[in-house]
Amino acid sequence: MTVSGETTTAVPGGAQPAQVLRPHAEDAFAQELAALAAQDDRPRPPRWKLSPWAVATYLLGGTLPDGTVITPKYVGPRRIVEVAVTTLATDRALLLLGVPGTAKTWVSEHLAAAVSGDSTLLVQGTAGTPEEAIRYGWNYAQLLAHGPSRDALVPSPVMRAMAEGMTARIEELTRIPADVQDTLITVLSEKTLPIPELGQEVQAVRGFNVIATANDRDRGVNDLSSALRRRFNTVVLPLPESIEAEVDIVSRRVDQIGRSLDLPAVPDGIDEIRRVVTVFRELRDGITADGRTKVKSPSGTLSTAEAISVATNGLALAAHFGDGVLRPGDVAAGILGAVVRDPVADRVVWQEYLEAVVRERDGWTDFYRACREVSA
Repeated sequence: MTVSGETTTAVPGGAQPAQVLRPHAEDAFAQELAALAAQDDRPRPPRWKLSPWAVATYLLGGTLPDGTVITPKYVGPRRIVEVAVTTLATDRALLLLGVPGTAKTWVSEHLAAAVSGDSTLLVQGTAGTPEEAIRYGWNYAQLLAHGPSRDALVPSPVMRAMAEGMTARIEELTRIPADVQDTLITVLSEKTLPIPELGQEVQAVRGFNVIATANDRDRGVNDLSSALRRRFNTVVLPLPESIEAEVDIVSRRVDQIGRSLDLPAVPDGIDEIRRVVTVFRELRDGITADGRTKVKSPSGTLSTAEAISVATNGLALAAHFGDGVLRPGDVAAGILGAVVRDPVADRVVWQEYLEAVVRERDGWTDFYRACREVSA
């Protein structure tokens, strides 16, 4: 439920409701979604809460005619969002593909929130995800007492989305075993989920669709079969094109997370955020920003999501053990932990980068000393 604009959850015993640590997108941005719905006079596909134009505006940000400001949820090429939204308006499923940290889950959640008003019909892909997570399961007490029946059947998020004409989300599709992945083929091609135990089926109603996310960089990845891949329209989410774009993304997310944790404002630490992003981009690209010095890349991805984590942790250190201003010493340990995944090879890469690049850079003396201290 929502109290005074904040998402809360009931507490047993009649105590005061507790604020949720991370509200669902449809709760956290309920006011923006309501403002868009009120002024959205464009055609909407069946059971969509907003028109495709309004969904794209919700993700990319903008100012409505009444002056309401819609904050950007995704900072990147507009065409990518438009293609993703258009795909959901057809009967073709959407696959968001990209290296770790490119906001696949974030975009998936906000798309579902804007289209269906509910981002919680979620299947989390892991190596142990069973068929039941995608199809359906059984209430075994009911099953043993009365035999197979619709009352004993436990619908999966996908089955619920089919029956209600909503958007189902499947996170990390390539982590799910291949034979379980392929249970989606009939769902996506025939829009039908058979229930052979009952001699019945669930047919998808208009408005149903699936958003899946996947990457092929991490270990434990199971490639999609060609039959399943054909059922998806694939949209690749790229890494931020420029340092300015990545700094903007990181600072926005750190500010949002910081507000929820009562941490200091981000503007006081924007210089350190820029430094974190610069280090990550140079090590990721294998060359310094000025193009003059080649550097070795570590084994990790050094994604935008990891930069957000490093900056947020640094902000917490500054708030609880410093003067509230993000400084080099607050981010140094986080950077070390993100870069040095392989204790042997990555440590050599990091030490060479420190001595060849950071040490020689004007205005980075304090950062160099802080990194040397935690690396010793």
